[in-house]
Amino acid sequence: MTTTALPRDIDVLVVGGGAGGLTAATHAARRGARVVMVSDGPLGGDCTHTGCVPSKTLLSAADAGLSFDDAMARVRRTIERIAATEDEAALARAGIHVVRGRGRLTGPGSLDVDGRVLRARHIVVATGARASVPPIAGIEGAGVLTNETLFDLTTRPRRLAVIGGGPIGCEMAQAFARLGTTVTVLEGADRILPGEDPAVAPVITAALGADGVRVVTGARVQEVVRDGELRRVGLADGEVVAADEVLVATGRRAVTEGLGLEALGVETDATGRIVVAPTCATSVAGVWAVGDVTQFGGFTHVAGNMGFTAAVNTTRRSRLIPQLRIERRVVPRVVYTSPEVAQVGLTEAEAASVGGRVAELRFDHLDRAVTAGHTEGFVKLVAGPRLLTRSLAGGGVLGATIVGPGAGELIGEVALAMKTRAFTGRLAQTTHAYPTWSMALQQAATQFFFATDGGGARPARP
Repeated sequence: MTTTALPRDIDVLVVGGGAGGLTAATHAARRGARVVMVSDGPLGGDCTHTGCVPSKTLLSAADAGLSFDDAMARVRRTIERIAATEDEAALARAGIHVVRGRGRLTGPGSLDVDGRVLRARHIVVATGARASVPPIAGIEGAGVLTNETLFDLTTRPRRLAVIGGGPIGCEMAQAFARLGTTVTVLEGADRILPGEDPAVAPVITAALGADGVRVVTGARVQEVVRDGELRRVGLADGEVVAADEVLVATGRRAVTEGLGLEALGVETDATGRIVVAPTCATSVAGVWAVGDVTQFGGFTHVAGNMGFTAAVNTTRRSRLIPQLRIERRVVPRVVYTSPEVAQVGLTEAEAASVGGRVAELRFDHLDRAVTAGHTEGFVKLVAGPRLLTRSLAGGGVLGATIVGPGAGELIGEVALAMKTRAFTGRLAQTTHAYPTWSMALQQAATQFFFATDGGGARPARP
C-alpha cells in the first residue's frame, strides 16, 4: 500500500489523487499539516491522463498538421511529462504520504482502505467523476469510446460518430477531422454547445463545417449496433450513421460508489454529487469534498480552487479565523475549439432579469481580427447596476462571452474585473496595445458610454 511509515497523527486525509485532491494535499502540507493521500488510480486523475492534458495536446497537434501517429505520440509524451510532476516521488518531496487502495468512510474521521483503518482530524473527498454512458439500446455491447478510452486508440478511425455536441464532443470532433477522419456530431438539442450563449453555436457550427465535420442537431439516438468492426448509430428519424468508432460525450457522473456516504449521512443531490457549502464542508463535521464529486465541480480549475479552500479551512489554527469560501460567480470556462469559446459570470439571458445591459463587438470591427483574417468571432460584455452606485461609471461587470482566437486568455481580464468589482468604465479607460485581440474588451466596454462604429450598448434580452 505504501513504502513509507505513515505519520502517527494524520491531520488531513485526502481521498482521490486528481486535481482537487492534489491541490488540497499540497497546500495542507505547505501549511504544516501531516497529510496522507489515498488513491486507487493514477495520480493526476482525469485531467492529466484522460481529460484536459491529452485532449488539448491532441487539438494542438492536429492544428499543427501532425499525422495521427505523431499526434498520439505527442499526447503520450505530454502525459508522461506532466504526470512526473504529480507522482509519488514528487508528493513525497512535498511531505505527502501516498496509500494505494480504495477508501470507504466508516466514521467522521475514519477511512477503511482495503481493510486497513486510517484515522484523521479531517477527511477530504476528491474522487472526481467519470464518463456517463446514456441508456441507449445496444450501446453497452457496441464497444463505444469515452474520453477515458479515446486516447488508447492506435489506429486513426476512418469515420467517427460523436454522440453529444458539448465541449468534449466539439473539441474532439474538430481534432479528429483535422487528423483526416470523417466526423459526424449528433446533438439532441437544437444547437451544439447548448449550455452557451445562443450566439456561439452558429460560429462554431460553421467552423466545424469548414473542417469537414457534419453536425446533426435535434438528433435522437435510438440504438448503437456493432456489425463486425463497424458501428451503426440509428436515429429516430430513420437515418443510420455508420462509423468505425463511436465517441460518447454526453456528460459525467460523480464517483461515489462504495464510499460509504449514505451510511455516514453525507448529503448528496439528485445526481449523486456530494453537497458542500462554499467552504467545501459537507453535512458531516470533519468531512469535506472538492472537485467533480461535488455539485460545484466540472472544471479542473474549480477543483483546484476548491482544493486550496479545503486545505486552508482544514488547517485553520483558530476558530476565530474566518473560513475561506469559493466564489462561483467569477469562474471562467473555455471550449478549446478553433475559434475558442470562453464565458464568465452571467450570460445575456441571465442578465436580463437583473436589469443588465449588453455591449457586443463583432470581430469584423476589430482591426487585429481583420489583419489576422479571423473575423468570425465576437465579444459580448454584460454589465449591470451596482448595489449603491447603480449605473455610475457604466455599472459593474457581470459577465462576458467571447468567441475567437485566444478567447480563453482574454476572459481572464473580465474575470479579474469581476473579482475586484471594478466599474465597467475601468475596462474602457485601460489602454490596450494596438492592434491586439484584447482591444476588443476595451472597445466593447466603451459602448456603455457612447456609440462606436461597432455599435452601442443595449438592454439584455432573455
